Amino acid sequence: MTSNWAAFATAEPDLAKTVEARFGLHTHHTLATLRKDGSPRTSGLEVRFPHGELWLGMMPDSLKARDLLRDPRFALQANPGEGTTMGGGDVRISGRAHLVEDPAVIARYTDQVDVPDPDDFHLFRTELTEVTRTYIEDDRYLVAQVWKPGEAVRTMKRS
Repeated sequence: MTSNWAAFATAEPDLAKTVEARFGLHTHHTLATLRKDGSPRTSGLEVRFPHGELWLGMMPDSLKARDLLRDPRFALQANPGEGTTMGGGDVRISGRAHLVEDPAVIARYTDQVDVPDPDDFHLFRTELTEVTRTYIEDDRYLVAQVWKPGEAVRTMKRS
């Protein structure tokens, strides 16, 4: 089962707001894709959330774009920033990325996001399969919140 960003934000607004804010702290994040041989590849990526979607934009013919065109599965991790505080915790999103080819959708995206050459990039719309946030609570507990489409957030604590 999958979900878009708007459905996730409707189902779990507090977690969605925290995750989006965490991604908003830095410009570049880490995207994991699958190479032709099935091994993982990590790449830097900017992330955007306009129009109720999580969008992935990238240069055409980049390795990460080729990976996603071949196999849409991805994992995305927010930039942890400097030091070890990780304000807001560590957030990760997994799902599938689908190439957008509709010129109207691309134009709507580029009206909201500064793209150097709107005719020369790949835009992927995402379907979410999991959103995870981990953080430290009271300097004592490691807390993990995990959301999957069709399920409530599951919260686990370890000391």
